[in-house]
Amino acid sequence: MKNFKKLVLSLAIACSMGAVSTTVMAEADAGRITYAPGKAIDLTLEKIQAAITAAEASDAPAVTELTKEAIDMSKEINANDRVDVARSRANLHLKKARSAGKVDDIKGAKEHLEMALKGFQDLKGML
Repeated sequence: MKNFKKLVLSLAIACSMGAVSTTVMAEADAGRITYAPGKAIDLTLEKIQAAITAAEASDAPAVTELTKEAIDMSKEINANDRVDVARSRANLHLKKARSAGKVDDIKGAKEHLEMALKGFQDLKGML
């Protein structure tokens, strides 16, 4: 009986911890879409490629807008610390490309977009 009481008490504590744990209750918001890291990288690469295409067409406002979308999509990449550091480094090139697009420096924007494209492609190998 003594061991049975210990077992019941242990199960009660474990169940109560699981019931109020933030990890157990963690989920995406109702209106928010979550992506797997690989899918988020692919979507970011698509946005960067579209921005490079816009840069080749010398469309500075489109470069700025598409680069902003790529920056926003890159925030969805969430795998581990090593990937996050590399994502931050590649994200710096996106921010520089956006700044260059704002001042109509298409050549500079395209160079930074190509470096960002390479940086985000390298993320796939880290998953």
